[in-house]
Amino acid sequence: MENLNNLEGIMNTIYDLALKYGLKLLLAIVTLIVGLWIVNAIIRGIRRNMEKRNIDATLRQFLGSLLSMLLKIMLVISVISMVGVEMTSFVAILAAAGLAVGMALSGTLQNFAGGVMIVLFKPFKVGDFIDAQGHMGTVKDIQIFNTILKTPDNKTIIIPNGGLSTSSMTNYSTEETRRVDFTFGIGYGDDIDKTKKVIENVIKSDSRIFTDPAPFIAVSELADSSVNFAVRVWANASDYWGIFFDMNENIKKTFDKEGISIPFPQNDVHLFNEK
Repeated sequence: MENLNNLEGIMNTIYDLALKYGLKLLLAIVTLIVGLWIVNAIIRGIRRNMEKRNIDATLRQFLGSLLSMLLKIMLVISVISMVGVEMTSFVAILAAAGLAVGMALSGTLQNFAGGVMIVLFKPFKVGDFIDAQGHMGTVKDIQIFNTILKTPDNKTIIIPNGGLSTSSMTNYSTEETRRVDFTFGIGYGDDIDKTKKVIENVIKSDSRIFTDPAPFIAVSELADSSVNFAVRVWANASDYWGIFFDMNENIKKTFDKEGISIPFPQNDVHLFNEK
């Protein structure tokens, strides 16, 4: 009989709790689902509005991520208060947990600060081609904690903003023009003046290469097996790789046609017979 009374008491307690918190819990779940939908709609609207105002793409993505995180945190706090958790106690617990998490995730906070620095000082922006942290690629997204790169062979690289904002970085997209450097070697028996003229003609045949600044051609080194020419030309940054590959191919074909040799390292091996 005593066990039945205990069981009945437990069931009554569960029933009372269900009446007290069940409706609140159900309302909180519905609020969470609807709230997340509203937050996403707000973020989409803000991003569209910023896009219409021609706000920089880097700033749009960063602010969108930051606002999304803040709104979702506010939503979660509101949902928890609806269940009946006292906010004073919750805030105290949240502050203590925040301190512990902050100490444990100091690197994450550093990445957040790095993201803010990147957005403020703009060492690069979305669409730039950069070389940083041992990786090269086009910036696709600058998030709160990370920057996303897309490599030329279509790989995705995720770089934490902390190290990215404090280390050296090369931005290949800052300037509209770039200098393309070449080194061409010829044999010691070849005519230097003729070679110089041939290189000039190859350069003139490429309309992408600027005439101002004028191309630079000079003998740079008397190497072990070749006379090396340093060739430097200027062009639009977007034409860099096209000119680089085409010039190497055209120089080889023209040198062959003009009888100019391109030497390669050779070793003489002497054999001695010892009795």
